[in-house]
Amino acid sequence: MTVATETRPSLLRGLVKTARPHQWVKNVLVLAAPFASSRIAEPVVLRSAALAFVAFCCAASAVYLVNDAKDVEADREHPKKRTRPIAAGVVPVPVAFVTAGVLMAAALAVGAVASWQLLVLMAVYLAVQLGYCFGLKHQPVLELCIVASGFLMRAIAGGLGAGIVPSQWFLLVTAFGSLFMVAGKRYAEITLFHATGAAIRHSLTRYSETYLRFVWATSAAVMNMTYGLWAFELGQRTGSPWAALSMIPFVIAVLRYAVDVDSGKAGAPDDLARSDRVLQSLGLAWVVTVALAIYV
Repeated sequence: MTVATETRPSLLRGLVKTARPHQWVKNVLVLAAPFASSRIAEPVVLRSAALAFVAFCCAASAVYLVNDAKDVEADREHPKKRTRPIAAGVVPVPVAFVTAGVLMAAALAVGAVASWQLLVLMAVYLAVQLGYCFGLKHQPVLELCIVASGFLMRAIAGGLGAGIVPSQWFLLVTAFGSLFMVAGKRYAEITLFHATGAAIRHSLTRYSETYLRFVWATSAAVMNMTYGLWAFELGQRTGSPWAALSMIPFVIAVLRYAVDVDSGKAGAPDDLARSDRVLQSLGLAWVVTVALAIYV
């Protein structure tokens, strides 16, 4: 009885840890399109965004479970990843796969409740991410685009059930912003490898620091340009000067983040966002100026 009592919570904790609920904050991106369309206060839009958020939480956690189960042998040889619940033997591989299957079914079911469009988007997201887990993550360039595409799909998902079609400039900002962050993360990883000899993902052996700098610099430039086009489009639609003014904190925030990328400190973007007070202040200023442009 004692063994069973101790084992059950340990398994549950291991599953929760592997599902990485702290990463669910990324799914707040589903609010971007409703916010930018000035319809975020509408009940039908909030319902659509909430369902998209739940669907992506289930889907992302399922992908983490599959990824860790697939890489269990490699993780056991890694100095840090060997402590992950599956690699450490806390969560058996079959249990991880079954739990992932349940979460995928839940993600698709929630998507179907919202709209058939969200259901299709969730199916595409899962197919792409599973392809990543089962081999595409070892393909340079493709793995960058796949990770970035996950953020783009989140940005699209929030308004699908309410029929919100995001601006083409808004989608380009999201796409290249995601690529900027992913390339910056890879740059930090390869910089750490060259400095310490730490183990890295296989795809990074095909990159050079120069190439990754080219990718994130190009992505940042395109992101800033398309953001300006989106801001001018928004300003023409609303007649507010705040749309153009929002470019100031946005561009400064990108340049501030680029400093961390250049120094190899962008390996964990979420941790960086939580620790950099200046970046947080710039983000808040950007949100305020965009809100003033849309709602005032």
